[in-house]
Amino acid sequence: MHIRLGYELVYDCPQPTPMLLVLNIHYSRASDIIVPDFVVTRPSVPISAYRDGFGNWCSRMTAPAGRTVITSNAVVRDTGVADPYHPEAAEHPIQDLPEEALVFLLASRYCETELLADAAWSLFGHLAQGWSRVQAVCDFVHDHIKFSYEHACPTKTAFQAYQERRGVCRDYAHLAITFCRCLNIPARYCTGYLGDIGVPPPYGPMDFAGWFEVYLGGRWHTFDARNNVPRIGRVLMARGRDATDVALVTSFGPNTLAGFKVWTDELTDPAGMA
Repeated sequence: MHIRLGYELVYDCPQPTPMLLVLNIHYSRASDIIVPDFVVTRPSVPISAYRDGFGNWCSRMTAPAGRTVITSNAVVRDTGVADPYHPEAAEHPIQDLPEEALVFLLASRYCETELLADAAWSLFGHLAQGWSRVQAVCDFVHDHIKFSYEHACPTKTAFQAYQERRGVCRDYAHLAITFCRCLNIPARYCTGYLGDIGVPPPYGPMDFAGWFEVYLGGRWHTFDARNNVPRIGRVLMARGRDATDVALVTSFGPNTLAGFKVWTDELTDPAGMA
């Protein structure tokens, strides 16, 4: 399967504004990239690239005063297989976890483990450990939060989402991550593309997606509390402790997001790869 994916972000800036971008496909999918996801700006400005502390590909630029369009259009190869299912995956005692997983047990900006620990153990502490307990977390979060774009808030935390019971995909992920960390299961935030491949209509507006991964059975596994079913065509962009680490655009100055488009489409015609 080939998937065409990309975005167009339009910013109006009253003055030159430095920006950090996390808009590239994750390096773990590098061998699947057929048409590269170059970041292009109009007007053209210099862009430098770097790897952050989590290994994500990032870019730096300064948007000039006025309107700046940031866009990309790529094609990736995908297996066409839904998210893997490994019910045998077991939890690890903390002392047996690899060092790189330990940071994903800790509280972070949007995941306040100290505020949700009692709830986590009350809701899930009695359940069998492993994959099924993480799935129980997803089931609870999926049913507990009502999805609605009008309830999106860039400062909403996991505890606030738990109390308000409404939000968007990042809120589902933050709450599930926090519950898992409270249960001593390493969990990390993921962002990327997730289209409607294999999903019957009607389709919602295309957007970037947030999900999470947990460390079970010696490896990381994908879970998605928002959709709560295995999905096809998930393309990772970045991983981190929470949405702070994988913000698509971090700007250092006043600006207005004047336009936002995302696309993720299965290509049935090879000519469409050009």
